[in-house]
Amino acid sequence: MTKLFTTIFALAVSFVTVTAHSQDLKGDVKAGETKIAMCIGCHGIKGYQASFPEVYKVPMISGQSAKYLTSALNAYKKGERKHPTMRGISETLSDQDIADLSAYYSAHGVTEGAAPATRTAKTPSPAVAALLAKANCASCHGADFSKPIDPSYPKLGGQHADYLFVALKAYKVENNAKVGRGNAIMSGMAKQYSNAELKLLANYMASVEGDLQVIPQKRFR
Repeated sequence: MTKLFTTIFALAVSFVTVTAHSQDLKGDVKAGETKIAMCIGCHGIKGYQASFPEVYKVPMISGQSAKYLTSALNAYKKGERKHPTMRGISETLSDQDIADLSAYYSAHGVTEGAAPATRTAKTPSPAVAALLAKANCASCHGADFSKPIDPSYPKLGGQHADYLFVALKAYKVENNAKVGRGNAIMSGMAKQYSNAELKLLANYMASVEGDLQVIPQKRFR
């Protein structure tokens, strides 16, 4: 187990170093607001579902960390995350576009200067607690899965359960040209679990109160 976490830590350091240049670009919220046309058709509609590789609600991105959004968009752009629609969109974006969009969505729905929300802790069942401890999920994704230790890691608390389940399964996929996520850290974590166990984890994380929202754009209200 110690060897596993040492390897994971080394991979995490390498990942942060490789992505540092693109993540250091300063995003502009106002500029990002002018670039969201390709985003709002999925992420700006409550309950909107994707159908590839299976039916699931598209992830909530308003209130997500800017550095994570930048990391995710770059992963789609490079083909490390294999989703045809997201890759097609991300390939049209410059590094500055990605920084601006990430800044916009990280601030979207967030009231500047507002006190942190008061939340009731969600205690997992013994079975789920054991699963969470197996990969020590909170060691990276933080308290209530909403305070990651590094801003390039995603907030998970309150995210759609079906999306989380699809995302977690994707890290287990190998040698598929259209499906999968090429992240060595998460791949090693996800492969420790059966799909049934991943679903339990996804359902629990979705039940925890978090910062993520779906905020309909004016044209869809």
